[in-house]
This record gives sequence, structure tokens and C-alpha cells, in this order.
Amino acid sequence: MKKYKIAVIGASGMVGRELLDLFEKRKFPVGDIEMFNSGKKPSRVKFRGKTYRCRKPDLKTLKRAEMVFFVSTNETARKYAPALSKAGVWCIDDSSEFRMDKNTPLVIPEINSALINRENRLIAGPNCTLTPLAVGCFGVHKKYGIEEVRLSTYQAVSGAGRTAIEQMFEELGYYLGKKRGRLKNRAFRHPIAFNLFPQVGDFGRDGVSGEEKKVELELKKIWNAPKIKISVTAVRVPVVRVHSLSAWIKTRKPWTFRELEKTITATGGVKYFAKPEDYSTPLNTQKTFEVTVSRLRKTGIKNEFQVWLCGDNLYKGAALNSVQIAEEIVKRRKA
Repeated sequence: MKKYKIAVIGASGMVGRELLDLFEKRKFPVGDIEMFNSGKKPSRVKFRGKTYRCRKPDLKTLKRAEMVFFVSTNETARKYAPALSKAGVWCIDDSSEFRMDKNTPLVIPEINSALINRENRLIAGPNCTLTPLAVGCFGVHKKYGIEEVRLSTYQAVSGAGRTAIEQMFEELGYYLGKKRGRLKNRAFRHPIAFNLFPQVGDFGRDGVSGEEKKVELELKKIWNAPKIKISVTAVRVPVVRVHSLSAWIKTRKPWTFRELEKTITATGGVKYFAKPEDYSTPLNTQKTFEVTVSRLRKTGIKNEFQVWLCGDNLYKGAALNSVQIAEEIVKRRKA
């Protein structure tokens, strides 16, 4: 089996470390691998029992790779990905830099892997928040034509980075009387321990947050459905990992409840909980490869159903999706 020369930019970050772990779990054919970070601080990561020093990226070194995984900032992706892809290097970008670029495929493999082609070697991965909905209800959309989505998200603090996790645990220490003094670093303007707030990202003039706008625009692109009506309220909750979503979904075509269940069960990348009491939670969804779908029920509106979805924001919402894109690239080379 051919092994690939890999570069990971952002290897020492939360998603980067998950990516390396998934290379091993899914037995991805990694040959030579090089690790990079911002270069601001020394850091090391382990992969297959070996310790690697992370270096500051440079174009000459990156061009030696066959695949470059960007799990870093928009600025880093903007600086390197276009030049690398033009040079024939596959670039799999987990930042938001190219998601809405009309010439860049925005790919979730269970939905639109056909967009992966040799002519455009820069591929964007989606926002982690919309992934449970995009995957979980894709089969329904194909079969019955989703027209409207009303969505509330319940987003884990890991989506805001390591500082956000540290803030939550430090606040918990204060609540439990184990810490004194003032909190040094804050990722959020409000306390997050024993709290939640309806803001993820900055607000625009229309009162819509950046995260809410991303969900709307990216879902329309991924499903190739620009006319879907989507409204979102994004909420940050005191959960470490896994984003949860409560959705009200209206279709164009009618369905029976049993037909709906069969369609969701048959959708790739989905684990369906049929019994109401067996609903999914962040704890039983973390580090799973599937998104979970539960609490499925009809509403009082024609052709509308309500559903609860969960997806690991560090796995399927980020690192796992990137590995799955790479797996599709490998398949196409073999074909």
C-alpha cells in the first residue's frame, strides 16, 4: 500500500492532536510526517510512539508533502494553501478561510465527496456546529426536500479553544472554593461555569452572530440548496466537547413517521436512537465517528418534525472529517 508524505500545520493544538490520534485509529497510510505550529512557542507531539518537534511552517518544506492538513488559523491557510494546491499538493483546510469561496469545495464526505477532484486540490471542511444537522438530515433532504430549518445550538467550550476550557475549569474551582484571586485569562465575556449565553461569535448590525451566519451559509452550500430558509440561535453551554442541536425541520414532500425513521437510519454517518428515553448526549457522543440523532417527533405543522442531534466538534466536526476527506483522496488514486 502506498504511504503518503504528510504535513500537519497546527499539530500541537487540540484538533491537531485529535487528527494524529485518528491517523492511528483509522490506519491511515502515513509515511513521512512533519509537524508544524505557529513557531511562537516550542512544542512537541507524539505519533506512533515517536516524539516530533513542531516547527514554524515554510513553503519550501511544505511543498515536499503530498497532503497538508491545516488545523490552524485563517491567516496560515491564506498564506500557504493556494500556493501549495497550485503546486499539486492536496490541502485539507479546517479553518473558515475558504469555506464560502466559490472555487473551493466545502466537503463532508457522506454528502458531497464527488466534489473532490485533482483539478482543485484545496478542500475546505465545514463549521463544526452545522455538521450534525448536515449529516443527520441529509437523507431526509434528498428524499423529501427540506424547505425550512429552525435551529438552536448548544455548543461546547472546546469549540472556542483551550483557553475557553481552562476558563470553565478555573471558574469551577472558584465555585467549589478551591481557588482564590482573579481569573487570569478569559475566552468569554460572561462566566461559563453553571451558565450559558446566546452568543457564539461577534454580532453583526442585524443582531445575527458570526456563528449563526456561518451555519446558514455553509449548510446551503453543502446541501446545494440556496433557497432553504434557515434561522439559528447559537448558545454556548458548559460542556467540554460535543455540540448539540435542537432542530425544527419542514419538508416539501409529505412523509410518515416510519418512513422518516427508515430514511434517517439509512443515512451514512448517522447513529439513530429510536426510543425516546435513549436520547443522545454529549457524553455518549464524544469520540464517536457518527453523528447521533434522537428525540424524533412530529410537530403540529404539516410536514414538520423536531429532532435532537449531537456531534463531536473535535472529531466529526473537525479532525475526523479531514481524515475522511483524505481517505476519499486515497480511494480516487486507487480507482
